[in-house]
Amino acid sequence: MLDWAGIPPDESPGRGGPAGPYVQSRRLELYGRAGAALLASGAAYRCFCSPQRLQLLRRDALRRQHTPRYDNRCRHLTPAEVAQKLSQGLDCVVRFRLEKGVEPFQDLVYGWNRHEVAEVEGDPVILKGDGFPTYHLANVVDDHYMGITHVLRGAEWLASTSKHLLLYKAFGWEPPRFGHLPLLLNKDGGKLSKRQGDIFLERFARDGFLPEALLDIVTNCGSGFTEKQMGRTLEELISQFEVGRITTHSALLDLEALPEFNRIHLTRHIENQGLRQKLVRELQGLVELVYGDQQVDPDVLEDEYVERVLLLRKGHISLLKSLVSSDYSYLWVRPLVSRQQLQTISAEADEIGKLVLGLMTRPAAALTVEELNKDLRSLQKQTRETKYSSMMQLLRLALSGRQHGPSVAEMMVTLGAEEVCGRIRRALSS
Repeated sequence: MLDWAGIPPDESPGRGGPAGPYVQSRRLELYGRAGAALLASGAAYRCFCSPQRLQLLRRDALRRQHTPRYDNRCRHLTPAEVAQKLSQGLDCVVRFRLEKGVEPFQDLVYGWNRHEVAEVEGDPVILKGDGFPTYHLANVVDDHYMGITHVLRGAEWLASTSKHLLLYKAFGWEPPRFGHLPLLLNKDGGKLSKRQGDIFLERFARDGFLPEALLDIVTNCGSGFTEKQMGRTLEELISQFEVGRITTHSALLDLEALPEFNRIHLTRHIENQGLRQKLVRELQGLVELVYGDQQVDPDVLEDEYVERVLLLRKGHISLLKSLVSSDYSYLWVRPLVSRQQLQTISAEADEIGKLVLGLMTRPAAALTVEELNKDLRSLQKQTRETKYSSMMQLLRLALSGRQHGPSVAEMMVTLGAEEVCGRIRRALSS
């Protein structure tokens, strides 16, 4: 989905890179060596407490309405006691010794912070019995060996940063800069959750939303920019973003605004010739998918016709798939309209048809929405008693089989002179 969004990682399991491997299970030896170094320096120790004992500690703390925490029992074991338990084959984990007197750090977003984790937490597990690290060890070891200079992560990790800085100090490593980002919340202030609705990127991609629109709306509801602005491109997001402008306020994501964001970026795609050709192919596929069983005329799948449809509906649609909705079915399937239906609107149906056929014999270059609107006004004046609104109703019915939709002039330009003439002749002769 990062590739789909146009922001692929510089290094990854699939892409590779100089600091691999990028899969945690293939880095166990590295974590093991890091754990051994902390054991050797006395910054960590082996814990043999059983799951049953830890569960009892938890239950007792909850019963007394205290926050559950490990009581650091095994940090006082002597080397001889540790050796004896190991010789007995007892299961163990590795815990890190939390020390009091942590140094304050300057967060890029929240400013100066300091959390005396040793006063409120027990010593954390850093290596599990199966050799896999917990997040506390893995993030420190990985970030060090991968040369990470800045860590930007969710605000829920702010209280754990002092713990991670103690780990960096125990290893003798220079820590990166930390910046903790406010949460992305629902419009009502509730936490985003997959249980609260379909918020997976795959769903938005499947529904036809453009990646640029998703990036735009998410960054627009957050901070890091001088002002709110719809329609930013990825290049503009990169050039305008400043970490120092991130605020501590949570970002409220209003997905009801997503169609408007998508309309802006879809318009931009249509205006770009290269991107427009991609949309032409996508729209051709959608037409075949939706109307394939309704004997679509091959002419309406021609690149030139589909491109004309896109250019005329530019700015009017939020999703490409809107063009295959029932409102636009007239573009892809010829309507079945009779002369009698037209005459119920105006007794001058035949005369109006002849006037429009004469109009459409002009060179195609003269077919513009603006010119046609003027010409249709002039044609109406040549009728005896048909009002302009009735004439538009008659032509819309003849061209689309519908009473509502785009303007008649837009329909005529989109369909083209030959198709307009064919539909009018067919309706008047049936």
